[in-house]
Formats: sequence, C-alpha cells, structure tokens
Amino acid sequence: MAPTGVSRLLEPFAEDGSLNVVIESPRGSTAKWKYEAGMFRLSRPLPAGLVYPYDWGFVPGTRASDGDPLDAMVYWNGSGYPGVVVPSHAIGVLRIEQTNRESGNRERNDRLLVVPVNAPALGVSSALDLPDRVRSELEHFFIAAVAFEGKDLKVLGWGDAEEATDAIAASDARR
Repeated sequence: MAPTGVSRLLEPFAEDGSLNVVIESPRGSTAKWKYEAGMFRLSRPLPAGLVYPYDWGFVPGTRASDGDPLDAMVYWNGSGYPGVVVPSHAIGVLRIEQTNRESGNRERNDRLLVVPVNAPALGVSSALDLPDRVRSELEHFFIAAVAFEGKDLKVLGWGDAEEATDAIAASDARR
C-alpha cells in the first residue's frame, strides 16, 4: 500500500536534520488510530487494560517492509495528539517479525524508538542504554497489542541509533 496524505506531503527529515514523527495514537490511548485518506480512523481497540505507554506514530515519506510508513514510538514524559508532528532523533529500533494477515507470509515490521528534539530525553541517547526492564516492557506491550490479531509477533532484538538510522534510510529508499 502506497503512503497517502501527510505521509507523501511531509518529508522524513526536517531542514534541521531532525526526524519528523506524526503521532497517531497518543500516550494513554486505549485504541490504535491510523492515518489514512487525510483523516484518523479507528484501526482497533487495544486488548482490555492495555494503553500506549508512549506516543505512537510513523515517519512520513517512508515505506517499511510491510508497505506502510516506518513505525515510531516517542520515548518521553509528555503526550501529544493525533496529527501532531514531533521533531525527533532516533535512538534505536526494535526488530520485529510478524505474520501478514492477508498473505500469511512472515515480514519485518520494525519499530523505531525516538526522543523529541525539544523535550528532555530522560538522559538516553541509545535504546541500548535503557534499563533492561523498560526494553522488556516495550517488547511485551507490542506482543500484547496484537495478541488477538493473528500476527504471531516475534521480537528479534534491539538495535542502536545507528541501526535505526539505517532502517530509516532503507525505508526511504522503498518510496
């Protein structure tokens, strides 16, 4: 599926070199929202008791292995709103493999971890600097978030900021 709307209009990087991240589902949301056809639509509710631990969105102007824009989670103390662009720096990538519900094939669907440029980064410059517990909680969140979606999600591990930058370059090349 080709990226549409804001994903085509906004480039992955701002003039200052920061990464543009568009928020779809803000921190605390109990539902996954998806930007398509110029509006935000309900993708699905999260399983009971589950909420987004941080803002969730995408990098516009990219295309990941699954055909959608590259996914990103904004690691910070704040929370945004759907449609807000958060200038960020990538600090890591969570490598994910899952089953495509339509084709049944296994595919990569990595998630970037980013920090806002203009907000405290909680003293973290690499996802690998996060406590093991925080990384494990994020892994379990993503597994639980798709528990009833038939995606059979497998966590393949974490990559550092350099690997995140490589993932962005690869997704930008797919456009």
